[in-house]
Amino acid sequence: MSVASEYLQLQRESTEEMVKRHAPLVRRIAYHLMGRLPPSVDVDDLVQAGMIGLIEAARNYATDRSASFETYAGIRIRGAMLDELRRTDWTPRSVHRKVREVAEVVRQIENETGSDAEDAEVIRRLGITAAEYHQILADATSARLLSLTAPDDAEGGPSLDVIDQESLGPQERFEQEGMRGALIEAIGGLPEREQLVMSLYYEQELNLKEIGAVLGVTESRVCQIHGQALIRLRARMDAWRERETGQAERKKSGRK
Repeated sequence: MSVASEYLQLQRESTEEMVKRHAPLVRRIAYHLMGRLPPSVDVDDLVQAGMIGLIEAARNYATDRSASFETYAGIRIRGAMLDELRRTDWTPRSVHRKVREVAEVVRQIENETGSDAEDAEVIRRLGITAAEYHQILADATSARLLSLTAPDDAEGGPSLDVIDQESLGPQERFEQEGMRGALIEAIGGLPEREQLVMSLYYEQELNLKEIGAVLGVTESRVCQIHGQALIRLRARMDAWRERETGQAERKKSGRK
């Protein structure tokens, strides 16, 4: 069904009917997110937040949308769930601190060598055991929000942030597009296996167990690879943000 024909069908439906027809999408997204969250997170809280996102999507969907309603609603549903997780952040500050420390070491190594940071070198520079390192990777995957684009002093955890483009002004949208482009480039530069895990998880929406079956490895190993990818992306986005800040400061100085 084309976007135009779908819109005509949606026009004939009330908001209540649209929400009822797409309610299963909310539960599917909620349980997908639960695959990387601890048992202390209540799936019903995510579903409730997601239903609010679905209602807003049904009210705001318009003919000029280039995506189908399900795609558009999925973005709003995920955004609402992430907002709920931000509001009720349970992740210890020590987890955020350790993830940032690993990301900084990864960035230093990659700046010095021009190649992907190897686990053994990261472990050596941090002065920790392999077991401690793997625990940090697991924490990076299970933490609430690993912000790939936020400043170093921001709290963060594992999921890629969903931005509602409609809420952004022209300058904010321009900056967000630059950030999105940098993130796409950073993902494209990941080691092959990390790229594959990211694709299977975020695009194909497989859970860690399903990805393990595809790769022929354990679920815990997939968790480690996922954590490696997230930390590497954090390190590379930190480097990108520093370059952007430096360029902005040089332009500002040049105008004076």
